[in-house]
Parts: sequence; C-alpha cells; structure tokens
Amino acid sequence: MSSTLAAVSGSLGSIGYGLAAIGPGVGVGIIFGNGTQALARQPEAAGLIRTNQILGFAFCEALALIGIVMPFVYGI
Repeated sequence: MSSTLAAVSGSLGSIGYGLAAIGPGVGVGIIFGNGTQALARQPEAAGLIRTNQILGFAFCEALALIGIVMPFVYGI
C-alpha cells in the first residue's frame, strides 16, 4: 500500500534553472553593492571601478545564460 504525497511533472530542467539562477543573482548584487561602496570611498577611481563592475556583471550574466541553455541542450 503506497501512496504518493507529491508528484513532479513537467520539465525538471526549468526547476533546476530556477534554483541555479540564484547564484548569478547574488553575484550581481554583491558586485554592484561593493562597487557602490568603492565609489563612495574613492570617487577619483570611478572609471576603473565602473569598468570592473561591468566586467564582473558580464561574467555573472554569462553563467546565467549558459544555465538557461543547458536544459535545451541536454533535454532533461
């Protein structure tokens, strides 16, 4: 006599991506939060700080985009 408490239907890839999107979201928040602090402490280094912020943002978003493509590639 077995009973099912919960059934999962649909694509598990979308659930996995939803969980994996937390990482880049936290990374982007850390990048811009620390960049704002750095600009407040050293406004004369604004160009270098902004450049590093944009580079870090691009790397974090690249991870998110790779994550959204993987369920389609592997067909999970």
